[in-house]
Amino acid sequence: MEFVRDVISKKGSKFWSVTLETSVKSSLDLMADKNIGAVPILDTKGEIAGIFSERDYTRACSKDNNLCLECPVSEVMTSRVFCISPKQSIDYCMALMTEKRIRHLPVLDGSTLVGIISIGDVVKAVITEKNILIDQLEHYIEGSL
Repeated sequence: MEFVRDVISKKGSKFWSVTLETSVKSSLDLMADKNIGAVPILDTKGEIAGIFSERDYTRACSKDNNLCLECPVSEVMTSRVFCISPKQSIDYCMALMTEKRIRHLPVLDGSTLVGIISIGDVVKAVITEKNILIDQLEHYIEGSL
């Protein structure tokens, strides 16, 4: 079974974040530049205060045709953030993402943000694990025949 710490170690712990005061435009520019779908929002203590995703932007635009791109991202972010620890299993992450209909999970070690995993990371880990199992079963069957 694979764990969040395994995914973070393979993918790397580098992540990008913004502050509560960062503009929506700057947040979107960062996401576009880094080819990511969400950024964690950190408060003045460096703790997670929210998350801003492509979905948040879409919903904000849908509600307000005159959405100000210079307004702080805190006005459109999701403030109820589901987080995980490095010790969580990938299966748990997949279940949580499915149940809560979310695509990104910040990874906290205590109260410190140490990374973020996406649904793509989870799917990749599950496929890799299944491929390893299939390969092992094929070798077992070949060896026992």
